[in-house]
Amino acid sequence: MVHFVGAGPGAPDLLTLRGAALLERAGCIIYAGSLVNPALLARAKDGCVLYNSAEMTLEEVLAAIQKAETAGADTVRLHTGDPCVYGAVKEQMDALDALGIPWDDTPGVSSFCGAAAALGAEYTLPGVSQSVIITRLAGRTPVPERERLAALAAHRASMVIFLSAGMLDRVEAELLAGGYPPETPAALVYKATWPEEKLVRCTVGTLAASGEAAGIRSTALVLAGDFLGEGGYERSKLYDPAFTTGYREGRA
Repeated sequence: MVHFVGAGPGAPDLLTLRGAALLERAGCIIYAGSLVNPALLARAKDGCVLYNSAEMTLEEVLAAIQKAETAGADTVRLHTGDPCVYGAVKEQMDALDALGIPWDDTPGVSSFCGAAAALGAEYTLPGVSQSVIITRLAGRTPVPERERLAALAAHRASMVIFLSAGMLDRVEAELLAGGYPPETPAALVYKATWPEEKLVRCTVGTLAASGEAAGIRSTALVLAGDFLGEGGYERSKLYDPAFTTGYREGRA
């Protein structure tokens, strides 16, 4: 059987308990290269076969899984963060279905959650933004035309941009073209929750310059939106004494 496991954003203690148990039992671990903290691989038992998927094609990954299946060993397919975000897992799941190999999926903590924690931020502040857009800039891998960064920026929602730290000049230009004012708060979060984590607070209009000054060109998230500003949000209705919920009566 194959277990897809989200490795979390980097800190080894942010791996789920279920994910840890699966790692410790696996006979084969196929991990997502340098994006996975090597400390997690220390959980592998003696004799476990390790593969770095950064050096492999999909066909080679499947061949390694089939070899483990033939040997009667479970495989952990260890992906960074949560596999559902830029994890390229659907094609693997469909291929396993075609091969008749059972699988399950153990979610992990995504780096966009780790980034918010590092910044002490809340994406969905009342009166500021109630939507989070998770996206990436088109590069060697395209995005649908309707999902161009400038088009999404028109919503002025809280935005998390993956896989784009090496193109900050283009990110900045598209966010500005889409409607974010230059003074809109922004941040770069390099390797969220890793020991080498780096936080750079800036504005949309200074993203490229800030990234260049900090030497950030990869393995970083770009965050943009007024949720990163100081104040300006409304009090939550959930904990407002005047607001009636299914568990308590509001009072004037």
